[in-house]
Amino acid sequence: MQLKNFMPGTKGVITGYEAGSSNYRRRLLVLGATPGTVFEVVRVAPLGDPVEIRVRGSLISVRKDEAQVMRVARR
Repeated sequence: MQLKNFMPGTKGVITGYEAGSSNYRRRLLVLGATPGTVFEVVRVAPLGDPVEIRVRGSLISVRKDEAQVMRVARR
């Protein structure tokens, strides 16, 4: 499942990252978006980019390119 399919208020879990996405993966890992972490979609911009998520008590904005490298599942 992809992050763009989540509506505001929906919770999910990060299950991993796509291969070959080292730059985006590194940035997201530094921000606390590690595999197994629960997140909540807070806001989605009108055109769908960016998506604001709450991870470990922090709010981060994830662009479409970054969101495509994340593997997520509903919780």
